[in-house]
Amino acid sequence: MGPLRAWPDPTRRRLLRGALAATLGAALLRPRPARAEPGPLLYEGLALPRRIELHGSTLVLNGAGIRAVAWFKGYVAALYLAAPAASAAEAVAVPGPKRIRMHMLQDAPAAEFVKAVRKGVTRNVAPDELARLEDRLQAFEAIVDGIGQVRRGDIVDLDLDPARGLHLLHNGHRRGEPVRGSDFYGALLLSFVGQRPYDRKLRDGMLGGLR
Repeated sequence: MGPLRAWPDPTRRRLLRGALAATLGAALLRPRPARAEPGPLLYEGLALPRRIELHGSTLVLNGAGIRAVAWFKGYVAALYLAAPAASAAEAVAVPGPKRIRMHMLQDAPAAEFVKAVRKGVTRNVAPDELARLEDRLQAFEAIVDGIGQVRRGDIVDLDLDPARGLHLLHNGHRRGEPVRGSDFYGALLLSFVGQRPYDRKLRDGMLGGLR
């Protein structure tokens, strides 16, 4: 049997404990590498940012889809909200700013969008609510009509500012005056994602089918 190993003397034990504590403390205090932000969503040749800043809030990409009839692709629409939503009711109820961004894939007269909005809102809100919205719906239609024509590559933003209402931006330029009321924006949103939307695949994509 070999000789017993001697335990370190008390002073050495204290030094060892101190060195170990310092090493652990340095490891805990060492800055952790920042988590990389997810890259943009690549869809139909477009890079859709996952996050945006709007009216003082950070919004996340809830989903995106394409408006298409047979082989004809009209636009890609992306929905940005302050919190994820998987249904139309949830999307309308999310508080704070919102954005619907449309990337145009074809030239089109603005009047076509006016007709689509009118049809979509009419199909997704009750008649008494439609009556309350009528004057604001007409004001919105006049703003869209004022654009005249959208071109392939154009970007149209439909933004909700809770303090002022809906802002329409065409290629970053604000058009017309805000259309007041979160209720109006909710009705417009339902025309995209409600029970009877423009396009069911577009709706499903905007409600998280494509993130």
